[in-house]
Amino acid sequence: MTTPPTLGGPSGSSHAVPPRPGHPPRPTAPPLPAEHQHYRPGDGLGWLPFRPTIRIRLTLLYGGMFLMAGVLLLLIMYVVVRQAFQDTTLPTINIDRGVTGTINGVPVTGDEFNSYLRNAQTANAHSELDTLLRKSLTILVALAVIAFAAGYAMAGRVLRPLGRITRAAREVASSDLHRRIELDGPDDELKELADTFDDMLDRLDRSFDSQRKFVANASHELRTPLAINRTLLEVQLSDPAASPDLQQLGKTLLATNERSEQLVEGLLLLARSDNELLDRRPVELSEVASRAVEQTRAEAGNREVEIRTMLNPVAVSGNGVLLERIALNLLQNAVRYNLPDGWVEISTATGPGGLGELVVSNTGPVVPGYELEHIFEPFRRVKGADRTRSDKGVGLGLSIVRSVVRAHGGAIEAVPRPGGGLTMRVRIPGA
Repeated sequence: MTTPPTLGGPSGSSHAVPPRPGHPPRPTAPPLPAEHQHYRPGDGLGWLPFRPTIRIRLTLLYGGMFLMAGVLLLLIMYVVVRQAFQDTTLPTINIDRGVTGTINGVPVTGDEFNSYLRNAQTANAHSELDTLLRKSLTILVALAVIAFAAGYAMAGRVLRPLGRITRAAREVASSDLHRRIELDGPDDELKELADTFDDMLDRLDRSFDSQRKFVANASHELRTPLAINRTLLEVQLSDPAASPDLQQLGKTLLATNERSEQLVEGLLLLARSDNELLDRRPVELSEVASRAVEQTRAEAGNREVEIRTMLNPVAVSGNGVLLERIALNLLQNAVRYNLPDGWVEISTATGPGGLGELVVSNTGPVVPGYELEHIFEPFRRVKGADRTRSDKGVGLGLSIVRSVVRAHGGAIEAVPRPGGGLTMRVRIPGA
């Protein structure tokens, strides 16, 4: 049950996707003017040294609005007080000629005395305005800090239901579709969003369950007639009186029946491995790979393909049988779609972040890089492959690998090798 690899070009990059030969490149539309370009999350906040979450944005909005209101109020108050000082005038004091007074021991006349009072009033007004401005700015800064802190707390309280929705959605995506948000509280927009999300999960759950049950039931129902056909064909082929033409026909039908059995088994395994595993146990990845190598070594010898191993101990969390299926499918795929005197190399090691890493590299024919993104689709084959033969699988191998890897919460990537072949890299969470 394997899928032929679709190998990339000699560029050695899984991201370079050249256009299909024989087809002209699609014309690219000219860039839109700046005023017509769509908004992207985070635009305008790239200067922030942290991720601009909605809570941060609301905090900046609340605090910014308070700060703007405070600055505006301060300006209005400053203008009003300044105008009040300017509207305040002192009475003019008339002093008879010949009468003098002293200010700080300095003799002054009546006009000099009035001028001194006006200058003193102006200086006092400026001093009071400066004091008012400094104290007001100090108070405004303190209140702005309090406003930002209160805005952060208020935004967190407002967005708390949204956080619950996000956590529930993440749990649904990482486990199964049976979980629901079931948000309680006031009948507002967030509760409406949660209820809509729950309804969508209900429909998806019913749809996926129906699909899995159909595939499983169909696979089970097809097993019996295929087993009967195989038995009848084997009995007929064991008859020494059968003619050579009948023997050849029986072998062809037996190969076709074997391919159908592999297809049914692959569909059944694909349906079973579509959900994330709930029962996980520590599994030694090198031991799993070693068992897969032993099962593939005979076939590799018949096809004149050398198997190389570099198995380092690494423990992962998952199901041993399904992990063995990953290694076995990748090895069979690499052996069956290889070149004479080619090689297959399988290795296990500890990857970044403590992940278990299984890598299978092989020689093989060069296939255009634009096929790389499709190699995990069911029933993908190299053009010209004989669909009646069962020696190269039924086109479900890599689809099953991807499904099992996803069920373990891991990741898989295919990278073309220079000169032909693929490097398949599987990462599984560590134990």
